[in-house]
Amino acid sequence: MIDVASLPNNVDALKEIIMAERDRNSRLEHLIAAFKQVLFGRKSEKLDADQFELSLEDIEVAIACVGAEKDTSNENQKQTDKKPRAANRGALPKHLPRIENVIKPESMACACGGDLHVIGEDVSERLDVIPAQFQVIVTRRPKYACRSCEEAGVNQAPAPAHLIHGGLPTEALVAHVLVSKYADHLPLYRQAQIYSRQGINLDRSTLANWVGKAAFELKPVFECLVENLKTSTKLYMDETRAPVLDPGRHKTKTGYFWALARDDRPWSGEDPPGVAYCYAPGRSGTFAEKILDGFSGILQVDGYGGYNRLTKPNRPGRRNEPIQLAYCWAHARRKLYEVAKNSTAPIAQDGLNRIAELYAIEADIKGQSAENRLAVRRERSVPCIDSFELWLSEHQARVSGKSPLGEALRYIARFWKGLILFLNDGRIEMDNNAVERTIRPIALNRKNALFAGHDAGARNWGIIASLIETAKLNKIEPQAYLTATLQAIVTGHRQSQIEQLLPWNFEAQISYV
Repeated sequence: MIDVASLPNNVDALKEIIMAERDRNSRLEHLIAAFKQVLFGRKSEKLDADQFELSLEDIEVAIACVGAEKDTSNENQKQTDKKPRAANRGALPKHLPRIENVIKPESMACACGGDLHVIGEDVSERLDVIPAQFQVIVTRRPKYACRSCEEAGVNQAPAPAHLIHGGLPTEALVAHVLVSKYADHLPLYRQAQIYSRQGINLDRSTLANWVGKAAFELKPVFECLVENLKTSTKLYMDETRAPVLDPGRHKTKTGYFWALARDDRPWSGEDPPGVAYCYAPGRSGTFAEKILDGFSGILQVDGYGGYNRLTKPNRPGRRNEPIQLAYCWAHARRKLYEVAKNSTAPIAQDGLNRIAELYAIEADIKGQSAENRLAVRRERSVPCIDSFELWLSEHQARVSGKSPLGEALRYIARFWKGLILFLNDGRIEMDNNAVERTIRPIALNRKNALFAGHDAGARNWGIIASLIETAKLNKIEPQAYLTATLQAIVTGHRQSQIEQLLPWNFEAQISYV
């Protein structure tokens, strides 16, 4: 707001100020309209999540730019009557080092001739950054010998074990390369460019060699992670594309990462969350069957038909028991949403409202025990489901099965038994969003790397990404975890105690939220 008391008396100057304000307001109105379109527009649900974030970022930057322009134009106005603008800048973590800068008045003497004494202070904190800084670890191993005799020979401490024998990197640097590639989505050639700016010339092939060696050493930890997940009685599964270079045909072929995830936090389960990305050259259900060999329990999935073979009584497994498939209400809702957004469809909108009622109940019981969740569902959700089933049956009989609405209703009816499985077990969620969130990093890395160079490269990608994302799910800083894990491996950690190296067993001094 303009400070009226500070306005000039000159008419031309007043006109200039008014025109500048009108221009800024026009730009802000345009940006706010764009912001609302991105946030609330009809296409918001179809927007790619990354593009959605980028759109918000660009709009927010533009709004801040206009605000900075206004602040600059008003910097000469009196601000004595104004309080500092309240802003949610976030709390600075306590583990960060503090460098204190005490600013004292130029003179400590009072006008009366006495000395000034501290009666209080104002303290402010600002976040600073030290750019990535490399250092060289020099290891010296002195040689000792006895001057009194020649029998003792030379005594020297053995050389410490390293991940890259005779190579440049420490385990911490290798971990940094892994996290940069698979968590921050920086391809190796970009990392090499970053290093070169500090005078460190490393070929991309050298970095690739480090990554390959690390993946080989981390493979037993990954395999242990998969086996640990399969001891659970409730898991999620989803698959996502993994384009792989096919040198023989001079093009890419489509492989798949099958994400196997556990997240018992919504019902206060004791098992830690985790995810494993198992690469397979195809999407056939036989790959899911092989990955889940030994698992018996409830598997929450989408409507992909390849999972149906898992329900067969003769399925290979530790207890030779079929898997129960729990289906996803988010996918069912999406079918109705596609109909409702493209036309005036009161039936589809009614279905969306009914599903929203179920999700509202779930929001009230999130984080409670499985027993409490089950009790609430039987009291509140069962009547909603009974009503929904009648609604579904009624409209299926009236609506053409070939229409978009008819197809959406048929989809829900086809998976009805698995959709209502959550009414009988408090551990089951209404959807498989937990696993869909875990495959987002794979999609981001796919956009940056475009494709894996080989099937083996895709498997290595899955190994490292699994450990990084599982560490993140357990609020463990992934670089600290990978550094400690690689150091433990090269110093001879016992294979029989490999479970100690799983991310949730890592005792970090610093974790993050």
